[in-house]
Amino acid sequence: MATAVDIFSISNYLSLLISGTLIDCGAASPSVIDGRQWLPDTDFVSAGNPKNITAPVLDPVLSTMRSFPVRGNLRRKFCYVVPAYRTGKYLVRTTYFYGGINGNELPPVFDQIVDGTFWSLVNTTDDYLQGMASYYEGVFVARGKSMSVCVAANTYTDSDPFISAIELVVLADSLYNSTDFGAFSLSLVARHSFGYNGSIIRYPDDLFDRYWEPFGENNSTIERGKNVSVSGFWNLPPLKIFQTELITSQPGPIELHWPPTSLPNSTYYIALYFADDSSSRNSRAFTISINDVIYYRNLNVSPAGEVVFANQWPLIGLTKITLTPTAGSNIGPLINAGEVFDVLILGGRTLTRDGKSRREERGEGKRVGWIDSIEHHILYGAIEVKEKMRLNNFL
Repeated sequence: MATAVDIFSISNYLSLLISGTLIDCGAASPSVIDGRQWLPDTDFVSAGNPKNITAPVLDPVLSTMRSFPVRGNLRRKFCYVVPAYRTGKYLVRTTYFYGGINGNELPPVFDQIVDGTFWSLVNTTDDYLQGMASYYEGVFVARGKSMSVCVAANTYTDSDPFISAIELVVLADSLYNSTDFGAFSLSLVARHSFGYNGSIIRYPDDLFDRYWEPFGENNSTIERGKNVSVSGFWNLPPLKIFQTELITSQPGPIELHWPPTSLPNSTYYIALYFADDSSSRNSRAFTISINDVIYYRNLNVSPAGEVVFANQWPLIGLTKITLTPTAGSNIGPLINAGEVFDVLILGGRTLTRDGKSRREERGEGKRVGWIDSIEHHILYGAIEVKEKMRLNNFL
């Protein structure tokens, strides 16, 4: 069964300004974009070649990238090494926009790794054909005074791996704190604001610049100026996600097919968000099921808000979430937002010299922990499906 969490006071985090390291890969100089400083990548990586994208882009960060030679480098990591606070919790977001830089019509497929843990397959083809960049996001805890973010060719890689941007954002201790980050990390599958059809919700609405994509189905949607007190949710969601919702006009069930992609067989962290500002004379209570398995019974939603989460919930294929009114409930269920992460088992530590040593760049020296990760990926990577954040790039 999942766990419901009521709000408690951690309002001191509301005064936080976003902090971390933003790396504009391939850039020659620092820049300030939307009030945030981006750094060139030369202090963080010593391999690869900086390149300029000739295609017009809306986001200046996508105008440059760094590529790494694939020839002779199968299973070879190319790493950025970024200073970090030991035991600090970080949102790590990598951005990829191909721009035809390798001369091939389609972008290469390759792997990304954080601190020796295989994170995901990077396959940007579908997004690129639609003129969009691909974004991957995860939550990782630094085990030392730096974190490594690496790319590596696999058996499917047919041209040079590349990367456009890397973001490491410091997260509050409360975020996703039911996860044992000594054993696991989280890889984002989907994060949506339900009943919302505007642009992606991010900083400054979200203190940590998480991306909340719009999501609506054939249910009724209601937009209202809610004054929900959300400062006590452990995950500190933005208030804006509670201003829209999916809801039924009659006290019947809601059936939600979400996440919108088919999932590989794995365990997932799931968080569902609810808040209700309707009249106290009404009773809104319902049971949540996922693929017809009870997730949480008899949830009573109030203006104070609720988040119902599960740390390791097994999923495979398409997912159906059902909200069924309980006996005595005289109004239908609602849902405001949701997050799903793949739960990653931590791998071996990536050696700092993987990113900084010229000897390592020549392929000499010992590299630990990656061969096992690669073999696991070769077995399962071909069927792996990840939901990626997307934004239009072309003018």
